[in-house]
Amino acid sequence: MATTYDDALPKHHKVTGTEKRVILASSLGTVFEWYDFYLYGLLATIISAQFFSGVNETTGFIFALAAFAAGFAVRPFGALVFGRLGDLVGRKYTFLVTMGLMGFATFTVGLLPSYASIGVAAPIMLVVLRLVQGLALGGEYGGAATYVAEHAPNDKRGLYTSFIQTTATLGLFAALLVVIGTRTMIGEDAFKEWGWRVPFLISAVLLGVSLWIRMQLQESPVFQKMKEEGTNSKAPISEAFGNWKNARWALIALLGAVAGQAVVWYTGQFYAMFFLEKMLMVDGATTNILIAVALAIGTPFFIVFGWLSDRIGRKKIILTGCALAAVTYFPAFHLLSEAANPALARAQAAAPVSVIVNDADCSVQFDPVGKNTFDARSCDIAKAFLAKGAISYTSVEAEAGTIAQVRIGGETFTAPDPAQVTGEERKAAIAAFQAELKTALGAAGYPAKADPAAINTPLVIAVLTYLVLLVTMVYGPIAALLVELFPTRIRYTAMSLPYHIGNGWFGGFLPTTAFAMVAATGDIYYGLWYPIGICVLTVIVGLMFLPETFRRNIDA
Repeated sequence: MATTYDDALPKHHKVTGTEKRVILASSLGTVFEWYDFYLYGLLATIISAQFFSGVNETTGFIFALAAFAAGFAVRPFGALVFGRLGDLVGRKYTFLVTMGLMGFATFTVGLLPSYASIGVAAPIMLVVLRLVQGLALGGEYGGAATYVAEHAPNDKRGLYTSFIQTTATLGLFAALLVVIGTRTMIGEDAFKEWGWRVPFLISAVLLGVSLWIRMQLQESPVFQKMKEEGTNSKAPISEAFGNWKNARWALIALLGAVAGQAVVWYTGQFYAMFFLEKMLMVDGATTNILIAVALAIGTPFFIVFGWLSDRIGRKKIILTGCALAAVTYFPAFHLLSEAANPALARAQAAAPVSVIVNDADCSVQFDPVGKNTFDARSCDIAKAFLAKGAISYTSVEAEAGTIAQVRIGGETFTAPDPAQVTGEERKAAIAAFQAELKTALGAAGYPAKADPAAINTPLVIAVLTYLVLLVTMVYGPIAALLVELFPTRIRYTAMSLPYHIGNGWFGGFLPTTAFAMVAATGDIYYGLWYPIGICVLTVIVGLMFLPETFRRNIDA
């Protein structure tokens, strides 16, 4: 933990030219890294078709999200490797290395052949590059946040580091602009075929600019002083996590702040985007534009909450954001449904869908090896069709062996019994059943896709902006809080690991976990229980154990 508290805040400090350059260079470089990292998330649906076309559609999308999550899985390991390097060698040179790795991996994704060209080797190579990206990002954030914090006066640390906090959103925003621009210039069909590669290839230019800017920086004065005095740690990993005094604070930081911050971040900026496109069937280009507008409105509030945390504290702002998320996510996403696809919302209310079956006779609608056609049981035939169409349904328990029935409003349809029909007869029976359901769903008002003319654009943007504002509350002050929890000699390592476990695992696995929960239950809102549960945990742990840090002197 940081060694001393300040009894009083320092006198007014005017931002120097050096500090401005530090903030600008650190922020721009980190924007580039987030741009690279989140391109994949924006294009998950297209990448699913390009690299996972050998499995069924529902499984392919979950696999695409799993590959997205692969980059998050290794972030804690990147935090250890590069955090240790940063505490031993220095902040500046470490995040130059991480930037180079990120740029190489991103550019190479744009050159990868598809599944149709080389088969299973394509998704394997994609996952390997995502792992390289995750390792690089695991070292980048801690370095940038530590570097800026160690240049900041004690009473402006929240404000200064909040510029680093904007970079994730600005990187996402930059990626959105490039994706939208490319889609607009070449058209949706060309974009799906080959144009999705362009945003990845453009990253080579951004890499060159960002590396040049970073090269102009000097080492952190706090680290330089420690190095000259010979007080730097010789074994930062073991000192940070082999010592219970320090490890305890890492655990409290993770469960009492970062875990909740992470799930709020990924719910507000990624799950909301996937939910619009996959569950509410809003077309990809429109989804990108709506998210971009909400990000543009909400991003300045990272600075606002960073500034506010210098005055009232970090802890109360972060925990309030987590509490609000836990209380409001269900109504917010229901309102998003009503605004983005009102026809779907009306149909769900007027003619709810249920599947009458014994759950023991059903498979989970997720096929890890891509070989299950979901036609061996009547329950699977019914649920697979509904899952593919993103139709929300409830399961009604019946006696074991009951042939599955789908109830749409007041009408009931019986699925084929695979035990009674085989071969071409089975295929014909399934096709007829699906056609019957499709007709009934259409008659009940279920749309095949969201009608662009019916979207309540102002309300959708308002809901998305609210979700982004929650993100700014929890994320704006988090860097300052983490920096202030640990001493200089192990700061890079000690703050990086809880940050990247939280954001890499709790947050990065959120889209995959939430959509798998939806596929398992049939309820399009069920995935929200995951971020809500984590937020509740963070509020409880944070209130009980997390200290307030905003008056600490990290230079001591």
